Amino acid sequence: MNEKELALSLRHVYSGYSDGGGRFGKKVRQEVLHDVTFDVRQGEILGLVGESGTGKSTLARTILGMVKPDQGEVVHYTKRPQMIFQDPYSSLNPFYSVEWTLEEPLRVYGKYGREERKRRVREMLERVELPPECLKAKPAALSGGQRQRVSIAAALLRRPRFLIADEPVSALDVTVQAQILDLLRALRKELALSYLFISHDLNVVYQLCDRVLVMKQGRIVEQGTAEAIFGHPQEDYTKQLLAAAE
Repeated sequence: MNEKELALSLRHVYSGYSDGGGRFGKKVRQEVLHDVTFDVRQGEILGLVGESGTGKSTLARTILGMVKPDQGEVVHYTKRPQMIFQDPYSSLNPFYSVEWTLEEPLRVYGKYGREERKRRVREMLERVELPPECLKAKPAALSGGQRQRVSIAAALLRRPRFLIADEPVSALDVTVQAQILDLLRALRKELALSYLFISHDLNVVYQLCDRVLVMKQGRIVEQGTAEAIFGHPQEDYTKQLLAAAE
């Protein structure tokens, strides 16, 4: 595939973490990801599914550079990839207003003056469909759906083209889930975004994603279009996941 068609490429990635489980507290390397290879195409939503503890979060951290791979290659074809987290309340500072939270990435970036920062914040608040009065609110005064919209806005302020969404609707009720999924679809179209969408909810993945990766014990055991994975799964593990979701 032409590089201009890609947002991200992983080739034969092995990765993990070190813990103190060895003798005398010596750190031991725990390998989590095994020979992971896939691409995220420009403008697509790629789903990642698998049981808890199978390595999905380690994969996300490896892609973002928070964990260095032991082997293999992670190649970004876009700048400033960002993360949307599962729990927006824990990812937002409870002591600061929405306006301060959204301005902070632009302050750190250091490229924009005060008026330009505020203009960009107001524009992004409108994009995520929040009213202006939310600017002065702190996270505790917002609903779960509003907090997730703020989290999405914060991820988008430096204009990334690729986002990792790690269980972004799992803490929301069904009605609000649908609203956030609609927002993610709209933002993909408006801003030419690509997503890696991590979720344990197969129904959500089927609704949203173009293609799907199935991960088991740190390995990608199956990948294909959403229609192929859900309609004609090839691996027993995929069939088990689908049966459990039913």
